[in-house]
Amino acid sequence: MAKNNGTTVPTNFIKKIIDDDLKTNKWEGRVQTRFPPEPNGYLHIGHAKSICLNFGLAKEYKGLCNLRFDDTNPSKEETEYVDSIMEDVHWLGFDWEDRCFYASDYFDKLYDYAVQLIKMGKAYVCDLTADEVHATRGTLTELGKESPYRNRSVEENLNLFERMRAGEFEEGAKTLRSKIDMAAGNLNMRDPVIYRILKTDHHRTGNKWCIYPMYDFTHCLSDSLEKITHSVCTLEFEDHRPLYDWYLDQLGVYHPQQIEFARLNLSYTLMSKRKLLELVEKKIVSGWDDPRMPTISGLRRRGYTPESIRDFSERIGVAKKDSVVDYALLEYCIREDLNKHAQRAMAVIRPLKVIIDNYPDSQFEEIEAINNPEDLSMGTRKVPFSKVLYIEKDDFMLEPPKKYYRLAPGREVRLRYAYYIKCTDFVKDDKGEITEIHCTYDPTTRGGSSPDGRKVQGTIHWVSAFHAVDAEVRIFEQLFNVENPGEGDYSQFLNPNSLEIVQAKLEPSLKEAAPGSRWQFERAGYFCVDTLDSKPGKPVFNRTVTLKDTWAKLIKKV
Repeated sequence: MAKNNGTTVPTNFIKKIIDDDLKTNKWEGRVQTRFPPEPNGYLHIGHAKSICLNFGLAKEYKGLCNLRFDDTNPSKEETEYVDSIMEDVHWLGFDWEDRCFYASDYFDKLYDYAVQLIKMGKAYVCDLTADEVHATRGTLTELGKESPYRNRSVEENLNLFERMRAGEFEEGAKTLRSKIDMAAGNLNMRDPVIYRILKTDHHRTGNKWCIYPMYDFTHCLSDSLEKITHSVCTLEFEDHRPLYDWYLDQLGVYHPQQIEFARLNLSYTLMSKRKLLELVEKKIVSGWDDPRMPTISGLRRRGYTPESIRDFSERIGVAKKDSVVDYALLEYCIREDLNKHAQRAMAVIRPLKVIIDNYPDSQFEEIEAINNPEDLSMGTRKVPFSKVLYIEKDDFMLEPPKKYYRLAPGREVRLRYAYYIKCTDFVKDDKGEITEIHCTYDPTTRGGSSPDGRKVQGTIHWVSAFHAVDAEVRIFEQLFNVENPGEGDYSQFLNPNSLEIVQAKLEPSLKEAAPGSRWQFERAGYFCVDTLDSKPGKPVFNRTVTLKDTWAKLIKKV
């Protein structure tokens, strides 16, 4: 932990590096980071960790953080992805101000850098196909084989590279490769490709280019051009760092410091953009923003708050070694936030009719209910009460087991905020299903307590049938039913019960609930009004998370 203005704040190995750099004035007191997504898909919770880390470091050290799109593969990139990434970063609470950049901003400069390497004898045009390059690359135990085109003259390479740019050759016919060491222990150093031919229009540059730089070449040089001080990457780029260093050192340009940290791996979740795209394309989910997806847009639609995701990112910390974070921790963070801020309401997810036989037929009354017991400043609301109610099916059993404190024949329970009721009879249909419950109520117990001091052990929620709002409620579970669906064919691990759609009965205050608003349905969980499918007066609710707190129980056991 470290002190910041007298307040204790969490620290990590990256902050220690920055602290040491500031002490030695390594970067003249500057701290400049960047968040560099590829616009080839929607961001997921793993990217949220990186966003919070990079923008958070800049904020803590009074530095700057750039948003940069590494858009070097036009065949997979779309403006839709760019727009969604910008929305996600802003939604999480961060602002790049006037520092939104694209790798495509630097295409001319990157081309010049490639020409410079050719003139230095450090790059050559190769005619091998992609399969041939792969076959001659070697393995960890077998040396690579030099390309027969490796020793072309500088003049020939310059000529061929210019002709590549002019569009003279077909895709795959030629590449520009670095001339490093085909015997290097690090396979990334075995003459990696710098440029390839792609005759595809770019979402920003149109048809200006038909050759595009590779990610490794572009990434480190973009950091250099933007004068990044601390280039924070995930661990899979650690083996690429020697290649980045080679490019920067050979060209003699500004050299940022790369620091690797462990990426986020979340249980019961896929964290591969390629596989997430497959889920969308195969229509296993409704889209990138399906509430079962780990994308930021999916979590937002499900009802997660930016505060909860920032809290989650802070709690998991920054490590040097890969590990798997329990999904329950993410759920714990959203519960903690919504418990404090979400207004309460009563909603019956699976309705069962209750008729109070001794309640006047035409009488209606208003019951006062607390909006949030965690924040009494949120006030109260009026909930209508009548002779016919709905309760949850699970709140009634004919033959209840021990420790079942809800409604049963001859048993008395408390209706939340209202009265004591006692079951006197029930009705079944032809299939033996219970269709309605008959009860009596004690009019002296209004408010939920008895003047004679008798106690009841169960309290259940309810909705007045006459006033109830019919609404579609979507109950989400994990999309996968194993902790690590990324091992093997993930399709065999799909949870067939990941989505259940029910027709619920809601208290009337929820009829005009605004899209995106979050609520606690008492005893049922936290829910959010769907932002796409809700209509005025006809809200659709997504369940964000249950009230059950698995993470807190895990902590307790430890």
